[in-house]
Amino acid sequence: MAGVSEIPLAFREVQMNQETWTSVDQYFGDLLIQEDAALQAAVKASEGAGLRPIQVSPAQGKFLHLLARMIGARNILEIGTLGGYSTIWMATALPEGGRVITLELSPAHAEVASQNFIRAGVAHRVELQLGKALETLPQLSAEGRGPFDLIFIDADRPNMPAYFDWALKLARRGSVIIADNVVRKGGVLNANSEDADIQGVRRFAEMASKEKRVSATVLQTVGKKGYDGFVVLLVTA
Repeated sequence: MAGVSEIPLAFREVQMNQETWTSVDQYFGDLLIQEDAALQAAVKASEGAGLRPIQVSPAQGKFLHLLARMIGARNILEIGTLGGYSTIWMATALPEGGRVITLELSPAHAEVASQNFIRAGVAHRVELQLGKALETLPQLSAEGRGPFDLIFIDADRPNMPAYFDWALKLARRGSVIIADNVVRKGGVLNANSEDADIQGVRRFAEMASKEKRVSATVLQTVGKKGYDGFVVLLVTA
């Protein structure tokens, strides 16, 4: 194992901070991500409408896109639409006849997202359902809308355990479930936190650890969105 003195000085002098993480995202984004005009317009429209800039980064969006293609997803469920940025990434990965059902609580967010879908040319692949996800999810189940090949949970963290429970009901063996924003800048380590988001993530993680129908891991991430991460789960039974 190399000692500190053996590590090139240029590498040692790189500051591990938000500026560096954002710059690295930009470097690889310019080379590999190929965020098109429609995706850029979706971000601008969301910002212009006053939506919080909490959508996935371009690198994370491309990850969802590639994952959908890798598993041959035809039927995708997204819990939490916001301005539809991640929805567009996933919708563009679908084959002809594929569909994303995305659930959104806010009418204002849904209106922005709907316009973004039209602009991106994916409106025919996206079904946006407005309302509380914990009311919509049972309806989807009752209507036999599953199973879904890929389920992306990116909504309020206090309800993450309930979303995970419904995701399992709407999945099949081989489905992939992704839960976003689980690291919370390391806050997830604080068992005594009074932050409802952190407690929601911890309950979800404990629930997933006991669930015999899934195999799971976590991917910690740094980038333009700071320090966070995904839980990735494969439904195995």
